[in-house]
This record gives sequence, structure tokens and C-alpha cells, in this order.
Amino acid sequence: MPVPRPIPVPSQAGIQWFQHQLLRWGADNLRDFPWRRTRNPYAIFVAEFLLQKTGAQQARRVYEQFLERYPTLTSVANANLHELETLLAPLGLIFRAERLHRAAERLLAEYGGEVPEQRSELLKLPGVGPYTANAICASAFGQRTPVLDVNVARILGRFFGLPPLKLPQRDRDYNHLTYRVAPHQQVARWNLTLLDFGALVCVARRPKCDRCPLSPQCTFSRSQ
Repeated sequence: MPVPRPIPVPSQAGIQWFQHQLLRWGADNLRDFPWRRTRNPYAIFVAEFLLQKTGAQQARRVYEQFLERYPTLTSVANANLHELETLLAPLGLIFRAERLHRAAERLLAEYGGEVPEQRSELLKLPGVGPYTANAICASAFGQRTPVLDVNVARILGRFFGLPPLKLPQRDRDYNHLTYRVAPHQQVARWNLTLLDFGALVCVARRPKCDRCPLSPQCTFSRSQ
């Protein structure tokens, strides 16, 4: 019978220090992408579809071309699927075009062509999982819905000493910690800070601990 893994319980002081260091880092280091300059739910909806398992730099050009060609949800719902697939082909994951098309059709038929604010409604759409729904709710509607993927989990796991998992998104402890450490306001900015910190500093291989503001209290850094 497997032995339950010990889960450290971070203190409130530790969480506040973690938040402060990351937000201070983010004030000077957040990357600039066009979908980060808008609160338009449709534009953010499209961006989150294109960003699924795709780097931001890779998605940028296709994103701008997509919005120019399909400026509304109605235009996506009425689009030719083959044309959508051709436009999104440079990003790979060819099935995302079909899912995006079906999601737009449903939004047009059931939500009047509007992106719903409710996370539960977003999760009913083809191609929308917890990460995508949370990102849309935070960035488009200002809700406290922090995101969790392998990159965010890597930061949390290293700093707070959680064991690494192949699928942390499905783990109760990682999900609980994601909500516990998120600030109560401006969670969209918090999400972007974590994503960029994971891409630029707390990378998967050879993390830049010598330049990391979290190092003084990071479980991973202190164990090296």
C-alpha cells in the first residue's frame, strides 16, 4: 500500500513574501503580447485557444492574422473549416481549428454570440478545459481564477517543496495551493507573472536560481 506523500503547509507570511517578490519582478519583466493589451472577451477567447500547448511567440503572428480575418465570433462560426485549419496550421494541433469552430457555433446559437462570464459555462464548450476557462475569466472578466499548468506547478512545487507530478493540474494539493497563493485582486496580472517567470527564470532545465528573487526562501534553491 503506497505511503501518503507529506504535503507542506505554507505559512501566510511565506505566501505573502512569495506574492510580493513575484509581483515586484513582474512590474519590470512582463512580456508584451497583443492579447495582453485588451479586455475584449472574444480576442482573449481566441488567444487562449491559440496558446494551448503553443509558445506565445509562435502564436503572436497567427493571432493577429486570425483577428483580421475573423473579427467576431459570428465570423468564426460561419467560417469554412478548411480555411480555419489552413490559417492555424503553423501552430500544429490541427484539431484545435475544429474545436474552435464548434465552440463559436455553440456560442452563436446558445449565447447570442457572446463569451459567457461563468466558468461553468465556458467549460461546456469544445476545447475549453480548466486552464483555458480560468485564463478567460481572469483576463476578460477580472475574476479570481488563477491558472495552473506544468509551468506554474513547477514554480509552486519548487518554492513550497511539493513533489513533482506528471499531471499536477489533476492534483488536489496543487490546485488548492494555486488558489491559496493567488492575490485577491488583479489575478489576470498574477497569472501572466507566473507564466513569464516560468518562461524566463524558473525554467524546466537549468533554472536561473542565481537571478531569482525567490531564491532566499525557495525549497529547491536551498537544496542545491
